[in-house]
Amino acid sequence: MNTRQLTVVAALAALSLPAFAQEVTFKIAHFLPSAAPTQQKVLQPWCDEMGKLSNGRIKCQFYPAMQLGGTPAQLADQVKNGVADVVWTGPGYSAGRFPAIEAFELPFMVKDSSSSSKALWKFYQQNAQQEFAAYKVLAFHTDGGQAVHTASKQIAGLTGFAGLKLRTSTRVGAKTLTALGGQPVAMPPAQVTEAISKGVVDGSLGAWELVYPTKLSEVTKFHLQPDNGVAYPTATVLAVLMNKQKYDGLPADLKAIVDKTTGEVMVGKFGAMFDEVAADTRKRIAAQGNKITTLSATQVTAMKQATASVEDEWAKQVGEKGLDGKKLIAAARELTGTTK
Repeated sequence: MNTRQLTVVAALAALSLPAFAQEVTFKIAHFLPSAAPTQQKVLQPWCDEMGKLSNGRIKCQFYPAMQLGGTPAQLADQVKNGVADVVWTGPGYSAGRFPAIEAFELPFMVKDSSSSSKALWKFYQQNAQQEFAAYKVLAFHTDGGQAVHTASKQIAGLTGFAGLKLRTSTRVGAKTLTALGGQPVAMPPAQVTEAISKGVVDGSLGAWELVYPTKLSEVTKFHLQPDNGVAYPTATVLAVLMNKQKYDGLPADLKAIVDKTTGEVMVGKFGAMFDEVAADTRKRIAAQGNKITTLSATQVTAMKQATASVEDEWAKQVGEKGLDGKKLIAAARELTGTTK
């Protein structure tokens, strides 16, 4: 058999190889340290499951703590442009870019992560698919609501926010804090602990899940939250987004594995994990001597009244972008079972 014949045989053999022999490695980026529960309890197990279902043909390479460069606000572009294949990020970090999904960050919308994440997934399917058309959306969830963590000043109800400088993660959260009398300061999670220790800010609005990964536990002594079953003043919407071209280029059987392990399944895992970590974090924080204050029903009512304008202003702003803000708010409140 001559060289030309060998080449033809080799080419035919390659063509006959089944498509499912293709292997793929997903580059996964996010903004927290690798030890954070999001990676250890959801994303890594997800990768392990895909690896087993694909007989080792799907692998993952993690880039935590913005190792691919940039800021958390740029993660949505990094995955859209193929710098990363998958990202976990907050759409609200890119202020105003994904307006419809912001409805779940409005004041007193989120009670916990499990119920609100399931509601958010339905909301996305019904109201926000268009603004994420450039992505393969793998999951949405909420952080379960943001408690208030302060270094030296204990907040006692509505008047306690006056003049306090607190880190906020989204523009809606910033507007909510301003309405409560506080001063919002935007910064990535990784900078919060140092900013508190240096007195740049008095504390932070943030999910309980962030307290240990970002070492808030080392610089804060006081924590404020609503009672069980009562919505938080604000929350953060989070998303797992995949590069659309990366997904479209997968063979059918690997696409099926991605689909089987994401969507509603992943949403449920994020919700359960965030609630579990929140409960555990509260126990650990109390055990180290920190004080957790629970808002009374009277205080919550006063805070709702103080932040009512945030919802009205948001509806007007998204209306200027062609969205029916009041309809979106009504849909979100119906799905979450909350009231203004």
